[in-house]
Amino acid sequence: MKDKVLKSGIWFTVSNFLMKATGFITTPIFTRLMTKTEYGDFSTFQTWMMIMLYITSLNLEGSLIRACHDFKDDIDRYLFSMISLSMVSTVIWWCVVNIFCDQLGDVLGFDRLYLNCMFMYLFFCPAINLFQNAERFKYNYKWTVATSLSISVGASLLSVFFVITMQNRFIGRVIGYIIPTVIIGLMIVLYYIKKGKKIDFKYWKYALKISIPYIPHLLSMYLLSNMDRIMIKDLCGSEYVALYSLAYTCGMLITIFVTSINNAYSPWLADMLNASKYKSIKKVSVPYVTVFSFLAIGAVLVTPEILFVLGGESYMEAKYVMPPVAAGCLIQFVYCMYVNIEQYEKKTVGMAFASMMAAGLNFVLNYICILKFGYVAAAYTTYASYLFLLFMHMYFVKKIGMTHVYDNKKILTVSIGASILIFSTNVLLKTTLIRYLIIVIYIGIAIALLLKHKNLILKFIRK
Repeated sequence: MKDKVLKSGIWFTVSNFLMKATGFITTPIFTRLMTKTEYGDFSTFQTWMMIMLYITSLNLEGSLIRACHDFKDDIDRYLFSMISLSMVSTVIWWCVVNIFCDQLGDVLGFDRLYLNCMFMYLFFCPAINLFQNAERFKYNYKWTVATSLSISVGASLLSVFFVITMQNRFIGRVIGYIIPTVIIGLMIVLYYIKKGKKIDFKYWKYALKISIPYIPHLLSMYLLSNMDRIMIKDLCGSEYVALYSLAYTCGMLITIFVTSINNAYSPWLADMLNASKYKSIKKVSVPYVTVFSFLAIGAVLVTPEILFVLGGESYMEAKYVMPPVAAGCLIQFVYCMYVNIEQYEKKTVGMAFASMMAAGLNFVLNYICILKFGYVAAAYTTYASYLFLLFMHMYFVKKIGMTHVYDNKKILTVSIGASILIFSTNVLLKTTLIRYLIIVIYIGIAIALLLKHKNLILKFIRK
């Protein structure tokens, strides 16, 4: 069993990396084939599609963490019931959207053709998510990896093909992105029709009790990180969405670090909390934040080079978005440490409240600051919202009596100090020679630290 868990974990990590890599590889292609307006419109389209997915899918895959144990012997029927419920929900929303298409088209910025394309994706995507999550709980990595890579690679290749061959490149990008999800989703639906045979309505009631309360948290967190693009389009235009989106694509490099490091850290943290080894956690936490801060600073120093590769000279203006994006990723990384404690203690009620508050704050700040200072301000308002979220989670951890786990003063000093250093790189982005000199010094420090702490780093990676 241990080998199976280890093997599945490795393959899930590899497939996640390959999916992200596919996005990075194709980004330079799309930024050169599409105009900024087309690239920005597709980014906005994706944002609205994911917002609608949280609503129409009812987050039913969130129920699997319990259902895989409670209905272990009838899991195929449970999954078929969940797929059916998500489809019913999506069809209802689909009808509503078509009835009020003109009004919603004005709000979303897309006509009936694009909205129906969106709902084709929304109709089949939940089936894929349910299938993949169920397979993960069984540690059956092969089909999960195969479907993920098929969708990712297929969407990239088809999108490139349609963008090149179609006169309307935006619709070509949309169709290419959606087709693989529709095909694989249809195959999974047919599979569960055969396996599940019939819908059991008691499973609907069971799943909705678990899944629906978590939707506000997930939706708020997604809005917090993606609301900027919608508001930039409305207040500034699609070309600025393109610049902003590409800077966030660069920020995904840091986000991958956040996800990967937290996946290694959270199981270790749970073990330490279970053994009440609070001194060990406190000893590790500050260096942990310091290392990530160091990585975030390094990513910002090479921003112009990353942007040039991904977008070309016409996107270089977006380099000033990257520092606040990187600082926001750092604060996101830090508050995840406190979220881990809340999840371990099963005190998650405050999470949805904090997320909704942060999303609301971000909306207000965006509306004020984008109009006054331009699209770059959206990255700074997101940073401020993440910082608010960090303080909220610190408060919740204190409220549940776990404030002794971390050295809050040192963590705040390191993370805010690093944020100030990251913001200051805006000056360096204007002076290439000095920036290159600092990069050489940075690399020298990184090598020295790696050699000095080689054994400790290898031990942590093995753990």
